[in-house]
This record gives sequence, C-alpha cells and structure tokens, in this order.
Amino acid sequence: MGRPRALRTVVALIVILLGVAISAPTGGAVPVVNLSIWGGYPEIAPVYQRAADAYQQAHPNVKVTVLTTDLRDYERKLAASLPSDTAGNVLEVEASTVERYLEAGLIPKAPADLAQFVRSRSFNKSAQDAASLASDVYGVPWFAGVGALYYNTDMFKEAGLSGPPKTMDELMAFAKKLVRTDAQGRVARSGISLRLFGAGSGVAEKFAILMWPRGGELLTRSAPGKYRAGYDNDAGRATMKMHLDAVFVDKIDSLDIKHDAEAFELGQTAMFERESWVIGDIQKNAPTLKYLTAPIPRDKRWGTILGVVSLYVSRSAANPEVAWDFVKFLTQPQFERQLLGDVGWIPLRQDVNLDPVFAKSPQYKAFLVKDKDYVYWSMPSIKDFDEIETKLASRLVAAYRDRTLAGNPAAIASMLHAAAEETNGILKRDGLYGE
Repeated sequence: MGRPRALRTVVALIVILLGVAISAPTGGAVPVVNLSIWGGYPEIAPVYQRAADAYQQAHPNVKVTVLTTDLRDYERKLAASLPSDTAGNVLEVEASTVERYLEAGLIPKAPADLAQFVRSRSFNKSAQDAASLASDVYGVPWFAGVGALYYNTDMFKEAGLSGPPKTMDELMAFAKKLVRTDAQGRVARSGISLRLFGAGSGVAEKFAILMWPRGGELLTRSAPGKYRAGYDNDAGRATMKMHLDAVFVDKIDSLDIKHDAEAFELGQTAMFERESWVIGDIQKNAPTLKYLTAPIPRDKRWGTILGVVSLYVSRSAANPEVAWDFVKFLTQPQFERQLLGDVGWIPLRQDVNLDPVFAKSPQYKAFLVKDKDYVYWSMPSIKDFDEIETKLASRLVAAYRDRTLAGNPAAIASMLHAAAEETNGILKRDGLYGE
C-alpha cells in the first residue's frame, strides 16, 4: 500500500512542476506590472509616493509611477487622453466633471468588492453619490474641497474684534474695520480677499460659496435631471453688489493687490475663504502666522461647499485588478491622515480617527462642522457644468472690473440676467433645462 501512494505523490509533484514551468515566463521571472497614477493636485504627490513605495515593497513586481500637474492642465490632459485610451491607470477626477466620461464609457464601473466598500459606513451619502452614476459605483471617494473662512488673529485683535464673523453682514462689516490704506488712500491690506480674477471656473465657484447662504446657487434642480440658472435673483444680485461695493464703494479689497492664500500668508489680507489645503501651505510657507478658521458665515441658511474628488480606473488600464487594489491600498488610515495632516485636503473616509491631526492643527475643525443646521452642499454632477461655470466665471471677472456697475442695481440685474440666459441656453442645447 505504501509504494503506490509514494508513486502517486511523485507523479503529482512532476505534474505541478511541469505546470509551473509552462506558466512561468522565460527565465522564471515574475512579469513586471506598470501602474501609473495621474492627478491634478501636485501637493498630494508625496502621499501617492509614500503609498507607492509601500505597495511596491509588498508587491515587488509592480512599478508605480506618479504624475501630477496643475489642475487646469490636468483637466485638459484628461479630456484628450481618455477618448484616445492613453490616460494613466488610476485617475483623480472631480465629481463636477466626471459624468461626461462615465456616460461616454471611458471610465468603467468599480468591481463588486470596491462598490461594496464605497456603499459601506466608511463613507457618507454625499461621498457615495459623488462616486456613482445612478445606482452604479464607478470610483472610490478620496478627498474633498471644503470651504471655510480664514482670519488673522493678530489683525482681529488690533481691530478690536474678539471672534470671527457669524453672519454675511458681519463679514463685510468686519472687513471695513480690518482694511488698511496707504497715504494715497489705496488699499495696502485688504479687509477681505475676494476671488476677483483667476483662470478657470474658480471665480464662479467662489461667487457661489458666498451666494449660497443668501439662498442662491449656480444651478437650481427643477426636476430629476433638469436644471436652470439659480443666480438670476435677489441672492445673486446681493452677492454681485457685495463684490462691487468691496472694490469700488467701501474699498476693502482691490484689483491691484495680492489675493488668496499668497496674500494671507504674506499678511496682506485679514480674511479669505478657501479650502483646507491652505493649512498645509501655511505650515510650509508661513509657520509663524497667527490665524484661525471658522465656518462660512450664515444668512438665510448656513453651510459650505463639498467638492468631492474620487479615484477611478481608466478603460485603457492594462491591469485593472492591480489598479483597483492600489486604490483600496491608498485609503488606509495612515495615508488618509497624511493627506490631511501634511497636505491639508479633507479625506473622505469617515471611519478614520483624525484626532492626532486635530490636536496638532485645530484649524481643521472648521472644515468638519458637526451641527444639524450646517449643510454640506455640492455642485451638480452634469456633463455641461464645467462649461457653464467657466463661461460664468469669464463674465464675473469682467463685471468685477466694471466700475459702472457699482451702485447700479439695474445694471447688475441686467448683467446677471444675460449670464443666466447663456447658462440656460447651454442646458437647453443638451436637453438638461427645466423650469
């Protein structure tokens, strides 16, 4: 009985070895898998690289390449490379621009295990919806751009202000107390830095963030899948007046000085609205700056924008199973905490303990307000949104330079009505308009 059993064992081993010999590549080497990660946020590159190094250590046959560029160039690169199947394997894509690629079949659905992960309690509904189309999951939520108000505490103390503005009216009243002018009456330090110019659609987004508390929005949903311009109204007119008054009437901001994060870090503005990445930028560029953050002031309603960026795998990925495995690997707590603590973007996994980061940088708390009245709202995810936002931004930039609009309610109303007609025309062109 023992000899036949031994013989069968030998035969089995021979068969296994033959199988290995047949399936193994020449020389016995494991085939190299090349994996490329593309992104539009260069500041996140160190997070990707740390994850890539760890993943390659665990999977020696995988070579991960990280390529990031500025957002506008990245968006143009995606628009050209996805249809031609020359895009990277793992892609960052914003919710407001991804739908066109999903509808065109250029980005496939996520595999079942990743879809289940996205639908789990690891993510909130806003993040889940942003990574999905209808009932299908296509991506894994990665991080969000969340707006809050930055303010310089030394300047507030100097102006006799004990805390941040809580209402939109207070926001502008505080700015009047905080502005500083030179001997010629020109703004030397703005009371608030508004987004008055800039490339791409960001000007329209910042307009929307300050308009939303007043009851307006760039697009109003009128029916499932149908929209109309939501700023040709009192909220839009009040927000436009606020910007024009800031430049031409109250002179608390200026077209001729530095703006945004650069101005804040240089001490050339007292307040501005921006996403959480600025905290990481301040740590590097202005580590001694004394500042805090606060929720966006309220008016008729209270809340801030939630701009979700998810990770997707392109249709042309040669090894999609490896690409998706890396995406899941990237959402581990250590990388989520690095994303917040070292870079400043808000990670979207809600089951990761971020307390160590908050202890070091309490300014992040204003981006994660837990109040039943505070609303996290998002831009519509429709294929025309980028075109609509970009064209509105061009009109806003021109309007902010037009002195004749200041103190002229009729002209302001006419300007916004013309912009809304353009917005609605784009929606009608593609069957997305609804009264």
